Amino acid sequence: MTGKIIGVGNCIPSETITNLFFDKHVFMNEHGITLKEDNALITSKLKKITGIEERRYAESNQVTSDLGLIAAQRAIENSGIDPETLDYIIFAHNFGDITHNTVQSDAVPSLASRVKHLLKIKNNFCVAYDVLFGCPGWLEGVIQANAFVKSGIAKRCLVIGAETLSRVVDIHDRDSMIYADGAGAVIIEANESDDCGIKSHLSASFTYTEKDFLFFGKSYNTESSKDIKYIKMDGRKIYEFALLNVPAAMKKCMDASGFPIHQLNKIIIHQANEKMDEAIVNRFYELYGIPTPQDVMPMVISKLGNSSVATIPTLLTMIMQDELESHKIEKGDIVLFASVGAGMNVNAMVYQF
Repeated sequence: MTGKIIGVGNCIPSETITNLFFDKHVFMNEHGITLKEDNALITSKLKKITGIEERRYAESNQVTSDLGLIAAQRAIENSGIDPETLDYIIFAHNFGDITHNTVQSDAVPSLASRVKHLLKIKNNFCVAYDVLFGCPGWLEGVIQANAFVKSGIAKRCLVIGAETLSRVVDIHDRDSMIYADGAGAVIIEANESDDCGIKSHLSASFTYTEKDFLFFGKSYNTESSKDIKYIKMDGRKIYEFALLNVPAAMKKCMDASGFPIHQLNKIIIHQANEKMDEAIVNRFYELYGIPTPQDVMPMVISKLGNSSVATIPTLLTMIMQDELESHKIEKGDIVLFASVGAGMNVNAMVYQF
């Protein structure tokens, strides 16, 4: 028994934010000193490193659970199931529902409970809970759903990943340009045959010296309210950590699947930073002593930015619904999923379609 994806859905917000949006921002360093470079040069460097040209923001009347609901509805519709037959709703996020123009997190009741309520599910034994695991949260939710399936606890699970990172950014921090909003979801169903489904997975939390690479900190503008904190990161340390640990985790997961590396068709990796993701995948193939195949790693970060837990299910849905011309997933294809994020947490999963 293993988990099989039978439905996918996403919610890509309609508001497109180009790099020109940041032209009038006053960017500062961590000491509160205004950067000397003009914003055109700053955004040009951002595009070169991260690949980001545009990102999507939620509408002002939407919160994270709203985006998650839309993705969930589309996944349910895509699967053709009755939502009353769901045993679990697992909602991965990091900051709860945050109202536009605030950074006040609202996560009680859980976002999963809110989605269950809005789906009008009457089944009390459909368990709804949230997962906070950094950017790898959605993938961790899928791994948990698979554990429920394999143990016989559940037959069907809805796993959602959604975030509105635009609500928790410091507008005076250059890193604010990286973040975006979005949601993605899948339906996982018990599969008794061994011809498809989840073949292997791996998770790890590096906390001894790495836990604060991503954190909540004060605005770089020292004149701002001292009581408000925003998402902050040590980009260099995260980059070095990812290159050291993610490829090895991917290889360990791939080897555990039993499939040889030449049978791997796609790598769907968290859309964190184009340059970093490319380096991770290149190093992964170096561990096998072979060059990186062409078109093995689809990327949409240039248009959608980094929406944390939403990036992988959003991208998966786009591929499954034939929205990316150069990337297809056919029956029998082997796909390796991987993510890294706050914690620092790492996970990977091998799936056969």
